[in-house]
Amino acid sequence: MVNQRNILVVLHTGRQDSVDAAVRVCAQLREAGVNAVIAPQELDDVGAYPEQLAGMPVLGVDVDMADLELVIVLGGDGTILRAAELVRGSAVPLLGVNLGHVGFLAESEREDLTETVRRALALDYHVEERMTLSVRVKVDSEVVYETWALNEATVEKASRERMLEVVMEVDGRPLSSFGCDGVVMSTPTGSTAYAFSAGGPVVWPSLDALLMVPLSPHALFARPLVVGPDSALAVEVLPRTQGTGVLWCDGRRTHDLPLGARVVVRRSPTPVRLARLHLGPFSDRLVGKFNLPVSGWRGPATRD
Repeated sequence: MVNQRNILVVLHTGRQDSVDAAVRVCAQLREAGVNAVIAPQELDDVGAYPEQLAGMPVLGVDVDMADLELVIVLGGDGTILRAAELVRGSAVPLLGVNLGHVGFLAESEREDLTETVRRALALDYHVEERMTLSVRVKVDSEVVYETWALNEATVEKASRERMLEVVMEVDGRPLSSFGCDGVVMSTPTGSTAYAFSAGGPVVWPSLDALLMVPLSPHALFARPLVVGPDSALAVEVLPRTQGTGVLWCDGRRTHDLPLGARVVVRRSPTPVRLARLHLGPFSDRLVGKFNLPVSGWRGPATRD
């Protein structure tokens, strides 16, 4: 007996183009004899969807996580981050179809939707592992909150009118203290997200590294830092201005930071797996996603 194939379809429930794309994807999957599965978090919205999405098997009810073959994500990077949260700890890869703006985590665009599903059905993709972060919040010596991040963990000021005073630390040693709007601690995958907007470097995702990027720092030395993957990064909230902070992870998970709180970030042993259709160099992805000007390039005159 042939085992039933199951593919989870994650969509942006608030966008009609994502719902329309989900209808097309589910129809193509069903035609191929594959279960199109929905997440329980989206089940309550099914009643407002077209009838083509009704009656889908539900993850955790009708289909176990271990029985998923793939996740097809329809939306922007935020939807892909939500999908990564849904399957955290499993080996199932994510295949993103960009319906947003830049969509750095997505592997294909909306106009390629039918071909993307065809290749998914044919198992015609390569799986790439991306580093994630393990994040702890400590108050005194007690761990009060633990979470993770694919892109970044950001310590930010809790109120606009009061600056956040912090001290940055690498590998158990203080590096610099200053007032700021916050500090981003990022993976290479997140280097093109919030860290990029803050002036941090673009780091190729094939490189194992951690980034630390201050946000609007009031300091002479507050440069973006890149450290090895086995280093530990930390940010402590200082009581100099009574300004409290807030921790954000991937813009999805949050925790309030009282004065004296300490946020420690390390490499997590649990990666996120992305299904890749195109194995071209990352430089081509940068050019395509940011529409960078490269006209006039003739290539190397000789072999480098």
